[in-house]
Amino acid sequence: MKINNLLICALALITFSAKAQLGVPKEKFTRADSLRGNLTPLRTCYDIDYYHLDVKFDIDQKFISGSNLFKFTATQDFTKLQFDLFANLKVEKVVYKGQELPYTREYNAVFITFPKTIKKDSKDEFKVYYSGNPTIAKRAPWDGGVVFTKDSVGNPWVATACQGVGASIWWPNKDHQYDEVDSALISISVPTGLQDVSNGRLRKVTDLKNGYTRYDWFVANPINNYDIEANIGKYTHFSDTYAGEKGNLSLDYWVLTYNLDKAKKQFGENVKDMIKAFEHWFGPYPFYEDGYKLIETPHLGMEHQSGTAYGNHYKNGYLGRDLSGTGWGLKWDFIIVHESGHEWFGNNITSKDLADMWIHESFTNYSESLFIEQRYGKQAGQEYVHGTRMAIQNDRPIIGPYNVNKEGSGDMYYKGGNMLNMIRTIINDDEKWRSILRGLNKTFYHQTVTYDQVVNYINEQAGKDLSPVFDQYLHYKNIPILNFMYMRGKLYCRWIADAKGFNMPVRVRIKGGDYQFITPTTDFKPVEIADATKDNIEVDTFDYYIGVLID
Repeated sequence: MKINNLLICALALITFSAKAQLGVPKEKFTRADSLRGNLTPLRTCYDIDYYHLDVKFDIDQKFISGSNLFKFTATQDFTKLQFDLFANLKVEKVVYKGQELPYTREYNAVFITFPKTIKKDSKDEFKVYYSGNPTIAKRAPWDGGVVFTKDSVGNPWVATACQGVGASIWWPNKDHQYDEVDSALISISVPTGLQDVSNGRLRKVTDLKNGYTRYDWFVANPINNYDIEANIGKYTHFSDTYAGEKGNLSLDYWVLTYNLDKAKKQFGENVKDMIKAFEHWFGPYPFYEDGYKLIETPHLGMEHQSGTAYGNHYKNGYLGRDLSGTGWGLKWDFIIVHESGHEWFGNNITSKDLADMWIHESFTNYSESLFIEQRYGKQAGQEYVHGTRMAIQNDRPIIGPYNVNKEGSGDMYYKGGNMLNMIRTIINDDEKWRSILRGLNKTFYHQTVTYDQVVNYINEQAGKDLSPVFDQYLHYKNIPILNFMYMRGKLYCRWIADAKGFNMPVRVRIKGGDYQFITPTTDFKPVEIADATKDNIEVDTFDYYIGVLID
């Protein structure tokens, strides 16, 4: 361990600077990026209340056609607004009060002008009709679009996955994370003989008498656009219930018919334990009204709210692998646990800007270790989160650039999870930490949030200013280095860090003794531990992801 940390230090000192961006190429963004990611008055002028998405899938032609009804409340007086639809899909018409509205397009943004001023606080609606061949995802869920494939016996199998790139890759909407629709009706028409499974609860199945069947799914809770899904295949269904914190939670499973026995075993061994663990740590499952679903998909998985996409082939681990290298990751199904963890962090609490996707992924990555802790004990959970460090790149900041729909480094997963575990260690009170995690989900229930809201809440509840810790690990690519120096018969230490005022408390001890907290700053100060020297000092590098340098 000591050798690894010294190697980290050596590498860090080579590249370290007061500016974390040094060596990280400055990204260039386009007008299209700004239209997609920026909150202009043409977007903030209206608040989405309800969608009715009604789409027909012509699977043979890989073609979709249909409409989306926008019901909204005006937040100010306006005559013009923006919605979003990828340019390869055609806007057939936009209808308002029985009349077609003029519109213009710029990249993937569509602008409509109303015949008269929409007054602040008024409620209104318009409907967009569209069609075309949507973008086909080549490697879902890492790239966005629609997956058109076949199952192992030759039946059509179709799924959508569009986090990051945005839902406007396959349907028209106000495509920004800050505004979640309050409720939605999702109507998907598919060739008769196949089923569609989408979010929420199935309201109705209608034989359209033209070779197609429509499935109507209703979502009663606020939902982000990228979570809305269509999954089409030859499915079979089974169900269960879980006695949870808010009553009986319905558990519905939609799987390919020939995988029924495997699904019953795998889901039975994982789902209820997962919900038990996360309700303990995070509070009640946030969407009892819409239920909990797992849906087998041709891609690996995605946190589609109340309808988690599952493609882990009924294996424990991540496609049979342990991402921590500890053995703990092979005792449970990674996709069930990770993607379901997003129901709390990602779906219940959603970042306003994609740049803050760490709010989704860091907490959900950390949820894996909490699940293990609940099942196998705290030491097992700590070993797991420590083991995931082998995947950390320290390549660029975890937080991406704002207002251009761009996420930061993939270190938001493993580095972010380790950061949260360090914060738990600093707080040094597991019940308080649990109350913070539950409090986040209660305070920001069904809300979109910012970096400042999350960090300030944790600071207030912890009774500690942890802002420099979040700043260092999220805004800068380097990890902090704890630097010891023996001078004039006494041991001194300091932090080498990018974040202003970095003063993270850290656990140290004399070999063979008990750990105790010290609070170094970026200036050398004496280590107030009797008889400490550079030869007998030990730093808790198991719970802390830091470098250690002893001069």
